[in-house]
Amino acid sequence: MAKVEWSTGIDHVSGALSKPSKSGQHSCTKMLLATHRTAPTESRDCNRLFLRKKVKRSTPVLADEVARRNRFGAVAQAVNARMKNLASIATDQANFNAQKDEPGGKKTMKSYLWSLELATYDQNH
Repeated sequence: MAKVEWSTGIDHVSGALSKPSKSGQHSCTKMLLATHRTAPTESRDCNRLFLRKKVKRSTPVLADEVARRNRFGAVAQAVNARMKNLASIATDQANFNAQKDEPGGKKTMKSYLWSLELATYDQNH
């Protein structure tokens, strides 16, 4: 088994280090995944690397999944537009600050705007 010694300042690496290209233009055909185990252990070898082949979907896309994708895309666009709308930024920030310390309040501005736009989308559809 290979051993990795990290440079100073790098404690661990986790996630996709390289992904296969969708268009096939690059030579990378497998995904390189790194994981870091955080369980208490005596061993210092808690980093693992995996190679994963490109996976082709075996089931068709259902109408429910298409509807969820469309909902996500529409709400994401609405949130981005609202974050750039100079007319509503001051009001949104004041309303966000008023609710963030309440029980069940959203802790980030983006999650607050997502909750507003999700409610608006669900009400209209």
